[in-house]
Amino acid sequence: MDVLIYLIPVALILGGVALAAFLWALKSGQFEDMEGAANRILFDDDVPEQNTEKPDKAKQGADPS
Repeated sequence: MDVLIYLIPVALILGGVALAAFLWALKSGQFEDMEGAANRILFDDDVPEQNTEKPDKAKQGADPS
């Protein structure tokens, strides 16, 4: 039971630190755009290279005639 003398203040301090971190994140705008981050992962920002060369029929195994 003597250990409770140490554990209760430690738990209160850790809870206070967690609350302070949450309030800081709330104040700095971390929770402003909840939909944007969820949708951003679905879209690809890379532009695919377009193949401008015509396919060679001989390479594909088709009859060149």
